[in-house]
Amino acid sequence: MASSPTVPRLVTGLRMEREEFLRQWRQIPSLKNAELIDGTVYVASPVSAEHARYDALVQGWLFLYAANTPGVEHTVNGTWLTLSSAPQPDAALCIRPEHGGQSRMGGDFPVGAPELAVEICLASTEHDFGPKLALYQLAGVREYITIDLLGKQIVWRILNDGSYREISSVDGIVRSITFPGLWLDTPAFWRIDRPALISTLERGLSTSAHGAFARRLEAGKS
Repeated sequence: MASSPTVPRLVTGLRMEREEFLRQWRQIPSLKNAELIDGTVYVASPVSAEHARYDALVQGWLFLYAANTPGVEHTVNGTWLTLSSAPQPDAALCIRPEHGGQSRMGGDFPVGAPELAVEICLASTEHDFGPKLALYQLAGVREYITIDLLGKQIVWRILNDGSYREISSVDGIVRSITFPGLWLDTPAFWRIDRPALISTLERGLSTSAHGAFARRLEAGKS
């Protein structure tokens, strides 16, 4: 008697190689959010209204920055082939490879690490502050932002000699080092004050540091 085909099944905690993870995921079109971190599968819980609300703020903020910075790409919930893992950050900024970025395209997925990754933490706090932080640090994600919705805390880290250290805010504003002009007004973020968020970002985009960065990226285009 012929054996029946194995039904693909991805659940949190399974151990597998990346190629098998991607193969099974492709056979489950209804599954939109899953990751493989250091050989372990993580399947996301349903997205809450609170998570979606702050996610929209993050995506709009990063979209505006990328739209005003030639050579920078903004991605949303994209799967990356990073070391032997397949993370799916909530948001990412990367410098396009032709402008000197550290990642490249490999078929359907970017390979390597984005310059900046953002994770919005609610049900996934232990995951985002543990295995995923370790992966991003090892893989060379230059800046990693975790937005803790339970603790109402934003931690913005920069990679320094192989380890993350926190970037402190000044007057409530955190300023990226990798992406000059990317400014986040943290009080406005928690108030969901979109005009204030945009105004602060526009101030960052108008700085000479951002202008010099954009020119440097354009000059480095291959």
